[in-house]
Amino acid sequence: MLDVAVIEEPAAAEASLDPIRSRILAALAEPGSAAMLAGRLGLPRQKVNYHLKELERHGLVELAEERRKGNVTERVYRATAASYVISPAVLAAVSPDPSRSPDQLSARWLLALGSRLVQEVGTLLTGAARARRRVATFGIDAQVRFASAADRTAFADELAQAVAVLVSRYHDESATGGRTHRVVVGLHQIPAAPAPAPGDPAPAVEPGPEHAR
Repeated sequence: MLDVAVIEEPAAAEASLDPIRSRILAALAEPGSAAMLAGRLGLPRQKVNYHLKELERHGLVELAEERRKGNVTERVYRATAASYVISPAVLAAVSPDPSRSPDQLSARWLLALGSRLVQEVGTLLTGAARARRRVATFGIDAQVRFASAADRTAFADELAQAVAVLVSRYHDESATGGRTHRVVVGLHQIPAAPAPAPGDPAPAVEPGPEHAR
């Protein structure tokens, strides 16, 4: 089972978004048959079997094994991945395009960059899986708490300058056999935790600095 699988086909995306099928996918983190899933999810076996066939048709679940029980063969399935990401490629012509209106201070442009990142890395993963190869990537995930909007602006300026220096130092347009890589750096405030349900203890959440462009 893969850690993350990228869904690039519209029909597969539609299948994964069906509420019952998404529950089945989550339940199939542990292999199970239609009968087992029906018990886990409280659904009729016939309905589960129908949705399993649709998920299998789109490559979201796969046959793990077949068990012989008397005159009956029980088919045991598993999800092809622990989690799924729907590529913006599914949206085709209406997928975000960062080149339309570049703006370093725009949250929507940052979202468009993230969308392109998912699409491009998803395409690489799909091709690498077919070729049985690994994808060479690098990522950094960090958190920083700013005392003020001015500090955040200063941090962004220094970060932009540092990245520009590194890109200038290592970029070689004329390199024979060189491979072009994309560098994406983003900065955004972490969304607040959702409000607790009635009766749940309220989490201790510190207020963050106000967002200012």
